[in-house]
Amino acid sequence: MNQLKNFELQDLGAAGLSETLGDAVQRGLTATPKELPCHLIYDERGSRLFDEITRQPEYYPMRADEQILHDHALDIVREMGSPLELVELGSGSSTKTAPIIDAILGTQDELVYRPIDVSSAALEWGSEGLLEGRPALHAHAICGDYDRALAQLGPAGGHRLVLWLGGSVGNMPRQAAADFLSRTRNVLSSGDALLVGIDLRKDARVLEAAYDDAAGVSAQFSLNLLHRMRDELGARLDLDGFAYHSSYDEEAGVVRMFIESLRQQVVHFDALGMDVAFSAGERIHTEDSTKYSVQEIDTLAQTAGLTREHSWFDAERRFSESLLRVP
Repeated sequence: MNQLKNFELQDLGAAGLSETLGDAVQRGLTATPKELPCHLIYDERGSRLFDEITRQPEYYPMRADEQILHDHALDIVREMGSPLELVELGSGSSTKTAPIIDAILGTQDELVYRPIDVSSAALEWGSEGLLEGRPALHAHAICGDYDRALAQLGPAGGHRLVLWLGGSVGNMPRQAAADFLSRTRNVLSSGDALLVGIDLRKDARVLEAAYDDAAGVSAQFSLNLLHRMRDELGARLDLDGFAYHSSYDEEAGVVRMFIESLRQQVVHFDALGMDVAFSAGERIHTEDSTKYSVQEIDTLAQTAGLTREHSWFDAERRFSESLLRVP
Protein backbone atom coordinates (compact mmCIF):
# COMPACT_ATOMS: atom_id res chain seq x y z
CA MET A 1 0.00 0.00 0.00
CA ASN A 2 1.31 3.44 -0.87
CA GLN A 3 2.25 5.46 2.23
CA LEU A 4 2.92 8.82 0.55
CA LYS A 5 1.55 11.69 2.60
CA ASN A 6 -0.97 13.88 0.74
CA PHE A 7 -1.20 11.33 -2.09
CA GLU A 8 -4.36 9.65 -3.40
CA LEU A 9 -4.57 7.35 -6.42
CA GLN A 10 -7.77 6.68 -8.33
CA ASP A 11 -6.99 3.72 -10.59
CA LEU A 12 -9.69 3.36 -13.24
CA GLY A 13 -8.38 -0.09 -14.20
CA ALA A 14 -9.49 -1.57 -17.51
CA ALA A 15 -12.45 0.84 -17.55
CA GLY A 16 -9.94 3.68 -17.69
CA LEU A 17 -8.45 2.56 -21.00
CA SER A 18 -9.99 3.01 -24.43
CA GLU A 19 -8.62 -0.44 -25.25
CA THR A 20 -6.48 -3.03 -23.53
CA LEU A 21 -3.16 -4.29 -24.84
CA GLY A 22 -4.93 -7.41 -26.13
CA ASP A 23 -7.61 -5.36 -27.87
CA ALA A 24 -4.95 -3.18 -29.51
CA VAL A 25 -2.95 -6.18 -30.71
CA GLN A 26 -6.02 -7.86 -32.17
CA ARG A 27 -7.02 -4.66 -33.94
CA GLY A 28 -3.66 -3.22 -34.89
CA LEU A 29 -1.69 -6.28 -35.90
CA THR A 30 -4.45 -7.52 -38.21
CA ALA A 31 -4.67 -4.11 -39.91
CA THR A 32 -2.84 -3.10 -43.07
CA PRO A 33 -0.42 -1.51 -42.39
CA LYS A 34 0.13 -2.79 -38.86
CA GLU A 35 -0.03 -0.26 -36.02
CA LEU A 36 -0.10 -0.04 -32.23
CA PRO A 37 -0.87 3.09 -30.14
CA CYS A 38 2.15 4.65 -28.47
CA HIS A 39 0.52 4.96 -25.03
CA LEU A 40 0.83 1.18 -24.66
CA ILE A 41 4.61 1.56 -24.45
CA TYR A 42 4.20 3.21 -21.05
CA ASP A 43 4.06 0.45 -18.48
CA GLU A 44 6.49 0.80 -15.56
CA ARG A 45 9.48 -0.28 -17.67
CA GLY A 46 8.45 1.95 -20.58
CA SER A 47 7.95 4.97 -18.33
CA ARG A 48 11.43 4.58 -16.87
CA LEU A 49 12.95 4.15 -20.33
CA PHE A 50 11.28 7.35 -21.49
CA ASP A 51 12.69 9.13 -18.45
CA GLU A 52 16.11 7.85 -19.57
CA ILE A 53 15.51 9.12 -23.13
CA THR A 54 15.01 12.63 -21.77
CA ARG A 55 18.54 12.53 -20.33
CA GLN A 56 20.23 11.63 -23.62
CA PRO A 57 22.41 14.41 -25.12
CA GLU A 58 20.55 14.29 -28.45
CA TYR A 59 17.12 14.71 -26.85
CA TYR A 60 16.79 18.50 -26.78
CA PRO A 61 13.00 18.74 -26.02
CA MET A 62 13.43 17.95 -22.32
CA ARG A 63 16.17 20.54 -21.77
CA ALA A 64 14.39 23.18 -23.86
CA ASP A 65 11.09 22.57 -22.07
CA GLU A 66 12.74 22.69 -18.65
CA GLN A 67 14.45 25.97 -19.56
CA ILE A 68 11.14 27.57 -20.54
CA LEU A 69 9.37 26.40 -17.39
CA HIS A 70 12.27 27.46 -15.15
CA ASP A 71 12.52 30.90 -16.75
CA HIS A 72 8.82 31.65 -17.17
CA ALA A 73 6.89 29.76 -14.47
CA LEU A 74 6.04 32.99 -12.63
CA ASP A 75 4.90 34.63 -15.88
CA ILE A 76 2.66 31.65 -16.67
CA VAL A 77 1.08 31.64 -13.21
CA ARG A 78 0.55 35.43 -13.31
CA GLU A 79 -1.30 35.03 -16.62
CA MET A 80 -3.65 32.54 -14.92
CA GLY A 81 -4.26 34.34 -11.60
CA SER A 82 -5.31 32.53 -8.43
CA PRO A 83 -6.64 30.39 -6.86
CA LEU A 84 -5.56 27.62 -9.20
CA GLU A 85 -5.92 23.86 -9.41
CA LEU A 86 -3.31 22.02 -11.48
CA VAL A 87 -3.96 19.04 -13.79
CA GLU A 88 -1.18 17.31 -15.71
CA LEU A 89 -1.64 14.97 -18.66
CA GLY A 90 0.94 12.22 -19.11
CA SER A 91 2.74 13.35 -15.98
CA GLY A 92 5.37 10.60 -16.00
CA SER A 93 8.21 11.52 -13.63
CA SER A 94 6.75 15.05 -13.18
CA THR A 95 10.24 16.59 -12.95
CA LYS A 96 9.36 19.53 -15.20
CA THR A 97 6.29 20.39 -13.14
CA ALA A 98 8.11 21.60 -10.03
CA PRO A 99 8.67 25.24 -11.14
CA ILE A 100 4.97 25.67 -11.95
CA ILE A 101 3.96 24.13 -8.62
CA ASP A 102 6.36 26.34 -6.67
CA ALA A 103 5.17 29.43 -8.53
CA ILE A 104 1.55 28.62 -7.68
CA LEU A 105 2.36 27.89 -4.03
CA GLY A 106 3.97 31.33 -3.91
CA THR A 107 0.53 32.84 -4.56
CA GLN A 108 -1.80 30.55 -2.55
CA ASP A 109 -1.65 28.53 0.66
CA GLU A 110 -2.43 25.07 -0.77
CA LEU A 111 -2.53 23.42 -4.16
CA VAL A 112 -4.44 20.41 -5.48
CA TYR A 113 -2.42 18.69 -8.19
CA ARG A 114 -4.13 16.06 -10.35
CA PRO A 115 -1.58 14.08 -12.40
CA ILE A 116 -3.00 11.75 -15.06
CA ASP A 117 -1.07 8.84 -16.57
CA VAL A 118 -1.67 5.31 -17.84
CA SER A 119 1.07 4.02 -15.50
CA SER A 120 0.20 3.86 -11.80
CA ALA A 121 3.87 3.28 -10.99
CA ALA A 122 4.86 6.49 -12.80
CA LEU A 123 2.17 8.40 -10.92
CA GLU A 124 3.49 7.16 -7.59
CA TRP A 125 7.20 7.81 -8.11
CA GLY A 126 6.53 11.07 -9.91
CA SER A 127 4.31 12.35 -7.12
CA GLU A 128 6.80 11.23 -4.48
CA GLY A 129 9.44 13.60 -5.82
CA LEU A 130 7.04 16.53 -5.95
CA LEU A 131 5.48 15.99 -2.53
CA GLU A 132 8.80 15.88 -0.71
CA GLY A 133 9.32 19.21 1.02
CA ARG A 134 5.95 20.60 -0.12
CA PRO A 135 3.42 19.99 2.70
CA ALA A 136 0.91 22.36 1.06
CA LEU A 137 0.76 20.19 -2.08
CA HIS A 138 -1.96 17.53 -2.38
CA ALA A 139 -1.64 15.02 -5.23
CA HIS A 140 -4.88 13.36 -6.36
CA ALA A 141 -3.68 11.08 -9.15
CA ILE A 142 -5.85 9.36 -11.75
CA CYS A 143 -4.60 6.30 -13.62
CA GLY A 144 -6.27 5.94 -16.99
CA ASP A 145 -6.27 7.39 -20.47
CA TYR A 146 -6.80 11.10 -20.91
CA ASP A 147 -10.46 11.25 -21.91
CA ARG A 148 -11.67 8.87 -19.21
CA ALA A 149 -9.51 10.45 -16.52
CA LEU A 150 -10.54 14.02 -17.39
CA ALA A 151 -14.18 12.96 -17.03
CA GLN A 152 -13.43 12.20 -13.35
CA LEU A 153 -12.27 15.70 -12.42
CA GLY A 154 -15.51 17.16 -11.04
CA PRO A 155 -15.75 20.78 -9.85
CA ALA A 156 -12.65 22.83 -9.03
CA GLY A 157 -11.98 25.39 -6.29
CA GLY A 158 -10.86 28.04 -8.77
CA HIS A 159 -9.57 28.04 -12.31
CA ARG A 160 -7.82 24.97 -13.68
CA LEU A 161 -4.52 24.99 -15.49
CA VAL A 162 -4.01 21.78 -17.47
CA LEU A 163 -0.38 20.96 -18.26
CA TRP A 164 0.41 18.94 -21.37
CA LEU A 165 4.18 19.23 -21.46
CA GLY A 166 7.05 17.66 -23.34
CA GLY A 167 5.58 17.91 -26.82
CA SER A 168 3.18 15.00 -26.28
CA VAL A 169 0.59 16.79 -28.41
CA GLY A 170 2.82 15.77 -31.32
CA ASN A 171 2.01 12.10 -30.78
CA MET A 172 -1.35 12.78 -32.39
CA PRO A 173 -2.00 13.76 -36.02
CA ARG A 174 -2.85 17.45 -36.31
CA GLN A 175 -6.63 17.01 -36.59
CA ALA A 176 -6.73 14.39 -33.83
CA ALA A 177 -4.78 16.76 -31.57
CA ALA A 178 -7.28 19.54 -32.26
CA ASP A 179 -10.16 17.14 -31.58
CA PHE A 180 -8.64 16.08 -28.26
CA LEU A 181 -8.03 19.68 -27.20
CA SER A 182 -11.64 20.44 -28.10
CA ARG A 183 -12.86 17.56 -25.91
CA THR A 184 -10.64 18.78 -23.09
CA ARG A 185 -12.04 22.30 -23.48
CA ASN A 186 -15.52 20.82 -23.02
CA VAL A 187 -14.72 19.49 -19.52
CA LEU A 188 -13.19 22.82 -18.46
CA SER A 189 -14.80 26.14 -17.61
CA SER A 190 -14.46 29.59 -19.10
CA GLY A 191 -11.18 31.11 -17.96
CA ASP A 192 -9.47 27.75 -17.49
CA ALA A 193 -6.47 27.08 -19.73
CA LEU A 194 -4.07 24.50 -21.09
CA LEU A 195 -0.31 24.99 -21.11
CA VAL A 196 0.77 22.88 -24.07
CA GLY A 197 4.38 22.02 -24.85
CA ILE A 198 4.80 22.01 -28.63
CA ASP A 199 7.99 21.11 -30.47
CA LEU A 200 8.86 23.38 -33.37
CA ARG A 201 9.90 22.57 -36.93
CA LYS A 202 13.69 22.47 -37.32
CA ASP A 203 16.61 20.87 -39.15
CA ALA A 204 16.00 17.22 -40.03
CA ARG A 205 19.38 16.12 -38.68
CA VAL A 206 18.57 17.47 -35.21
CA LEU A 207 15.22 15.69 -35.19
CA GLU A 208 16.51 12.37 -36.48
CA ALA A 209 19.24 12.27 -33.83
CA ALA A 210 16.77 13.14 -31.07
CA TYR A 211 14.53 10.18 -31.91
CA ASP A 212 17.30 7.65 -32.57
CA ASP A 213 19.96 8.38 -29.95
CA ALA A 214 23.42 6.84 -30.11
CA ALA A 215 22.92 4.93 -26.85
CA GLY A 216 19.88 3.14 -28.29
CA VAL A 217 17.48 4.15 -25.53
CA SER A 218 14.83 5.30 -28.03
CA ALA A 219 15.02 1.85 -29.60
CA GLN A 220 14.65 0.10 -26.24
CA PHE A 221 11.67 2.31 -25.46
CA SER A 222 9.78 1.52 -28.66
CA LEU A 223 10.66 -2.17 -28.47
CA ASN A 224 9.14 -2.29 -24.98
CA LEU A 225 5.92 -3.12 -26.81
CA LEU A 226 7.47 -6.49 -27.68
CA HIS A 227 8.32 -7.09 -24.02
CA ARG A 228 4.73 -6.32 -23.03
CA MET A 229 3.31 -8.62 -25.71
CA ARG A 230 5.63 -11.43 -24.64
CA ASP A 231 5.08 -11.00 -20.89
CA GLU A 232 1.36 -10.15 -20.83
CA LEU A 233 -0.05 -11.88 -23.91
CA GLY A 234 2.26 -14.90 -24.15
CA ALA A 235 3.64 -13.79 -27.52
CA ARG A 236 6.13 -16.36 -28.75
CA LEU A 237 8.58 -14.01 -30.36
CA ASP A 238 12.30 -13.57 -30.73
CA LEU A 239 13.21 -10.06 -29.59
CA ASP A 240 16.22 -10.16 -31.92
CA GLY A 241 13.88 -10.67 -34.86
CA PHE A 242 12.71 -7.04 -34.68
CA ALA A 243 14.40 -3.64 -34.79
CA TYR A 244 13.50 0.00 -34.23
CA HIS A 245 13.31 2.41 -37.16
CA SER A 246 12.54 6.14 -37.32
CA SER A 247 12.55 8.79 -40.05
CA TYR A 248 11.54 12.43 -40.49
CA ASP A 249 9.03 13.51 -43.15
CA GLU A 250 10.07 17.14 -43.56
CA GLU A 251 7.12 18.20 -45.72
CA ALA A 252 4.56 16.82 -43.24
CA GLY A 253 6.66 17.89 -40.26
CA VAL A 254 6.40 14.45 -38.64
CA VAL A 255 8.95 12.04 -37.16
CA ARG A 256 7.55 8.54 -37.70
CA MET A 257 8.59 5.56 -35.55
CA PHE A 258 8.23 1.86 -36.28
CA ILE A 259 9.11 -1.65 -35.14
CA GLU A 260 10.44 -3.56 -38.15
CA SER A 261 10.45 -7.31 -38.66
CA LEU A 262 13.92 -8.39 -39.74
CA ARG A 263 12.74 -11.60 -41.37
CA GLN A 264 9.65 -13.49 -42.41
CA GLN A 265 8.10 -14.91 -39.24
CA VAL A 266 4.86 -15.85 -37.47
CA VAL A 267 4.19 -14.79 -33.87
CA HIS A 268 1.69 -16.81 -31.85
CA PHE A 269 -0.17 -15.10 -28.98
CA ASP A 270 -1.14 -17.66 -26.33
CA ALA A 271 -3.54 -15.30 -24.52
CA LEU A 272 -5.36 -14.37 -27.72
CA GLY A 273 -5.26 -17.69 -29.56
CA MET A 274 -4.07 -16.00 -32.72
CA ASP A 275 -1.11 -15.99 -35.08
CA VAL A 276 0.30 -12.86 -36.69
CA ALA A 277 2.46 -13.21 -39.81
CA PHE A 278 5.22 -10.74 -40.64
CA SER A 279 7.10 -10.46 -43.90
CA ALA A 280 10.75 -9.40 -43.90
CA GLY A 281 10.91 -5.60 -43.61
CA GLU A 282 7.26 -5.26 -42.56
CA ARG A 283 6.71 -2.54 -39.99
CA ILE A 284 4.43 -1.82 -37.05
CA HIS A 285 3.75 1.91 -36.84
CA THR A 286 4.09 2.77 -33.14
CA GLU A 287 4.42 6.53 -32.80
CA ASP A 288 4.50 9.90 -34.53
CA SER A 289 5.99 13.15 -33.29
CA THR A 290 4.49 16.10 -35.15
CA LYS A 291 6.34 19.43 -35.28
CA TYR A 292 4.66 22.82 -35.57
CA SER A 293 5.34 26.34 -36.77
CA VAL A 294 3.91 29.21 -34.70
CA GLN A 295 1.25 29.68 -37.38
CA GLU A 296 0.33 26.00 -37.09
CA ILE A 297 -0.01 26.40 -33.30
CA ASP A 298 -2.52 29.19 -33.92
CA THR A 299 -4.44 26.94 -36.30
CA LEU A 300 -4.41 24.12 -33.74
CA ALA A 301 -5.83 26.38 -31.04
CA GLN A 302 -8.47 27.94 -33.27
CA THR A 303 -9.63 24.55 -34.56
CA ALA A 304 -10.04 23.39 -30.94
CA GLY A 305 -12.04 26.47 -29.97
CA LEU A 306 -9.25 27.86 -27.79
CA THR A 307 -7.39 31.17 -27.79
CA ARG A 308 -3.59 31.24 -27.83
CA GLU A 309 -2.85 33.99 -25.32
CA HIS A 310 0.91 33.68 -25.11
CA SER A 311 3.81 31.47 -26.18
CA TRP A 312 7.18 31.17 -24.50
CA PHE A 313 10.31 29.81 -26.21
CA ASP A 314 13.70 28.47 -25.16
CA ALA A 315 16.80 30.49 -26.00
CA GLU A 316 17.41 28.63 -29.27
CA ARG A 317 13.72 28.74 -30.23
CA ARG A 318 13.54 24.97 -30.59
CA PHE A 319 10.51 24.41 -28.37
CA SER A 320 7.48 26.32 -27.13
CA GLU A 321 5.00 26.43 -24.29
CA SER A 322 1.68 27.94 -25.34
CA LEU A 323 -1.12 29.08 -23.02
CA LEU A 324 -4.41 28.17 -24.68
CA ARG A 325 -7.37 29.73 -22.91
CA VAL A 326 -10.98 28.51 -22.74
CA PRO A 327 -13.15 31.47 -23.87
